Amino acid sequence: MELILWRHAEAEMGEPDEGRALTAKGHKQAWKMAEWLDHNLPNSCKILVSPATRTVQTAEALGRKFKIVDDLAPDSTAEKILAAAHWPDSREPVLIVGHQPTLGQIASLLISGASQDWTIRKGNVVWIVQRDKGETAGNYVRAVMAPDLLAK
Repeated sequence: MELILWRHAEAEMGEPDEGRALTAKGHKQAWKMAEWLDHNLPNSCKILVSPATRTVQTAEALGRKFKIVDDLAPDSTAEKILAAAHWPDSREPVLIVGHQPTLGQIASLLISGASQDWTIRKGNVVWIVQRDKGETAGNYVRAVMAPDLLAK
């Protein structure tokens, strides 16, 4: 299985938290990363998005169908998100558009085996792959990408 974690792009400050929209910089981050993802994601990739405005706007930049999942909200847990993604049993890749600190906790859990507060910066992607059954058990990082590393 492949699990792609995409942290929402930069959002405005304010309340209510779930209603915060992307800033102009956030829209640029989302478009850059969406272009990179569109060239690299398989067509069969399932896209799951937090109901928060900033995550929905981030996902919309990709221009693909997605499903809003309440279990991906800002107050969610790594366990709820992994269950929503059907990790590790999904037959298709899953892209999660979500929040810190939960995405960092998922990355640390899948890579190191322990839940720690790893930081995934706004707009960044961490792509994790479960090793094939014929290989040594475990997961590996396929890619880590930041919008500021992509061409303008």
